[in-house]
Amino acid sequence: MTIGYETIGAGGEGVIVLHGWFGDHGVFAPTLPFIDTDSFTYAFVNYRGYGLSRDVAGEHTMAEIASDAIAIANELSWERFHLIGHSMGGMAVQRVALDAPGRVKSIVAVTPVPASGVPLDEDGTALFHGAADNDDNRRMIIDFTTGNRLTGRWIDERVKASRETTTRDAFADYLIAWTETDFADEVKGMEVPVLVLYGEHDQALTADAMKQTFMDWLPNAELMMIGNAGHYPMQEAPVDYVTKTEAFMRENA
Repeated sequence: MTIGYETIGAGGEGVIVLHGWFGDHGVFAPTLPFIDTDSFTYAFVNYRGYGLSRDVAGEHTMAEIASDAIAIANELSWERFHLIGHSMGGMAVQRVALDAPGRVKSIVAVTPVPASGVPLDEDGTALFHGAADNDDNRRMIIDFTTGNRLTGRWIDERVKASRETTTRDAFADYLIAWTETDFADEVKGMEVPVLVLYGEHDQALTADAMKQTFMDWLPNAELMMIGNAGHYPMQEAPVDYVTKTEAFMRENA
């Protein structure tokens, strides 16, 4: 495999974890002391241009993320497995389930982008596309999506991590992938069990947005709130995030 990933745990239930747009799999670091490594084996994937895969060339598309994730499952000899996807990764896990029919036991979609993508208006286009080169744009996005309520030191750390763990071009390309890709018609009716977790203070991917997409399209979807969290539950409320995530995967083992 040329794609970088880190495995943690020795359990019989395999879990592929896909991160979001702002940084690599390190965003999940606060959860690691609490995950059940006896029951689960987690494979934390790094997309092309990110983290352990920073120097791996690619097209930076949803289809490519899905293909690489499936290749990792094959390398690990996981015929069936669970998926966790945060934000942009929440869109990618749906693509994985479509491209690997019958292999996905469950999906946990964490403050996820729907399969329709998230089209941007004029102001949003300027803000998000400008983030590739401007850290102030990155700060504004992170602050807004976490409810304008968290310490600036944490926001600065997230900005720093996003800058240090991604290439500029990959960051810019993946923005196009999660805003302009649309496979909603394919995902409608998909029967894989899906837990949709939204943050209480997420001002972007809200409960209403989840109800109009995931909950409307997927017959076996459940919706849960992570309290005292915005767009990054694994950072803001790691114990609650792990508790809900692993309970759902156990139910669908």
